[in-house]
Amino acid sequence: MKRFALSAQRIFDGTVFHDNAAVVIEGTRIVDLVPRISAQNLRDLGEGILAPGFIDAQVNGGGGALMNDNPTLNTVRTIAESHRKHGTTGLLPTVITDSAETIEKAIGAVAAAHHCPGVLGIHIEGPFLDPDRKGAHDDKFIRAPSDEDIARLAKLNVGTTMVTLAPNKVKPEHIAQLTKAHVKVSLGHSDASFAQATAALSAGATAFTHLFNAMSQLTPREPGMVGAALRDNRSFLGVIADGHHVHDATLKLAFAATSHDRFMLISDAMPPAAGGPQRFNLQGRTVTRRGNRLTLDDGTLAGSCLTMDEAVRYAVNQLNLPLASALQMAGRNPARFLGRADLGVIAPNACASLVHLTNTLKVAHTWIDGS
Repeated sequence: MKRFALSAQRIFDGTVFHDNAAVVIEGTRIVDLVPRISAQNLRDLGEGILAPGFIDAQVNGGGGALMNDNPTLNTVRTIAESHRKHGTTGLLPTVITDSAETIEKAIGAVAAAHHCPGVLGIHIEGPFLDPDRKGAHDDKFIRAPSDEDIARLAKLNVGTTMVTLAPNKVKPEHIAQLTKAHVKVSLGHSDASFAQATAALSAGATAFTHLFNAMSQLTPREPGMVGAALRDNRSFLGVIADGHHVHDATLKLAFAATSHDRFMLISDAMPPAAGGPQRFNLQGRTVTRRGNRLTLDDGTLAGSCLTMDEAVRYAVNQLNLPLASALQMAGRNPARFLGRADLGVIAPNACASLVHLTNTLKVAHTWIDGS
């Protein structure tokens, strides 16, 4: 089995930075982090940072491809390959609210992609949402789940299954059934009360989908979903850091209100991300890129054209986050949410899925499972 070592000006292990160090890799795994002077078969990457690869839990599309439009293995592969160029070495291809047939095809496409580098599972965002907070989701497909729906989701074998649902539209016992089956339940697209969101957390939900967007807000006498998210110290908080979905000051307040260990940078990317077109079709509706915003004709935001390296740079340069925090939000934190102790860190026996960033945080190279 091939054994080699990588070094760079700095190495970030998922928690702290190391100087004069090297990552020893054998096959698909990391063997150790050692002093550079002791490393054999060393490849010196020069300036920049070697870090755990980025993990994106919400990727609708990229490179011109869209899961809902063409839920096939080729689409999954295109999305993964396009975002890999931007540092994403692990992702959940995401299908939003749609017909049962389309969602089933998306599940099948991800199941067929088990050998596709970087594909960790699937994120099914809907259709069990709240029409009052639908965002760009087509409300003709939104519905309540049946017992059969929950049983089907609980039995998927596609890697990690993540489901976004509305806590005011899905019974806590259904949430408990999903989480007992190791489905990652995230709360979103909902006008739920604080009590309803808290009940869903008690039933086993462990995340909030794109915090602040498409959810009930924090008000003086009703904390809403945002209040439940910030108060709970166990769940993870997905955020779209692009300057359009959430005001910078609002994100800074959230970062000040709770631990940075809870936040996950997500792209919520659509086909224009990672080299796609300026305009695309979403379930018969036109979405257009105007600057760095994607909107329907009525002005509704419809995902983003963000990539994870752009999110990291935005977090550091515009939100003034420490680089270590931004890298954790792009790697270690989403890995913890997914229950993947072998990702998001540089440590013995972790997957050798890494990103080399320049000093300006541009992607120079990536490795997935050592290659």
